[in-house]
Amino acid sequence: MTTTRPRPIRLGPRSVAALALVSFVGLVAIGWPLFADRDSALTDHAADAPWFFALMLPLLIGVVVATIADCGMDAKAVAMLGVLAAVGAALRPIGAGTAGLEPMFFLMVLSGRVLGPGFGFVLGAVTMFASALLTGGVGPWMPTQMLAMGWFAMGAGLLPGPDRLRGRRELVLLAAYGFVAAFAYGTVTNLYGWVTVSAGNQQAGIFFLPGDPASANLVRFLAFLLTTSLGWDLGRALLTVVLTMTVGGALLRALRRATRRANFEAQVTFEGPGTGLRGEAPHRTQVTYDVE
Repeated sequence: MTTTRPRPIRLGPRSVAALALVSFVGLVAIGWPLFADRDSALTDHAADAPWFFALMLPLLIGVVVATIADCGMDAKAVAMLGVLAAVGAALRPIGAGTAGLEPMFFLMVLSGRVLGPGFGFVLGAVTMFASALLTGGVGPWMPTQMLAMGWFAMGAGLLPGPDRLRGRRELVLLAAYGFVAAFAYGTVTNLYGWVTVSAGNQQAGIFFLPGDPASANLVRFLAFLLTTSLGWDLGRALLTVVLTMTVGGALLRALRRATRRANFEAQVTFEGPGTGLRGEAPHRTQVTYDVE
């Protein structure tokens, strides 16, 4: 019997290129108003950037999903994706509107850790899309949230030691990542709102001023974060840490067991001579098990 740990869904070169492309376009779509000159015609349309983003990002995510499907996301992986996305979408409204207490974030961290960065990116984006439909939060801000959540879950899949780090140390690593990444998620989504709501507002203070130097606008943005969203992001980060440290171990084992049983990379092999029809060797399926 061959023993090994469950492996995450692997990414091929096309999947990596597609993920890099969608991330690059997303970053440009979110942050380009910061770097446009005051006299540029682009500054007159700073508030229109999210609409362009809303039109382009779903198409790029579709490309990513299709490409990752070529690299191992078979029917079993898609079924697991659907289940996890449904659970995540159902968890999000539990704490909506209450100091940023959103339990879906710890599920994204653990899922990305077990199933890999590519699966994590798609899961994060699909979960946010499903939760927006569930809560009525559909709008031009939704693609930004989808992209940010995709990055959030993908980052967990890129953490070191997926095959050898287990137990308490792994939970501490995931909790620390969840704490930092929760603030990063809030920063990305707040940047979208800050540029959109403040575009054209010619006031000083914490508002975005189109055409101002990027350094000056970034100082205003930092002030905006400190005065408007720090408490919300802190609540999200702390809840992610608490859930990861308390129930994360059991959920990691459940996810790894489900991944092992799904056996995404099962191979068919031929073993030894047998007594099959007309002296042909019988076909046998090689199944890989995980012993923890």
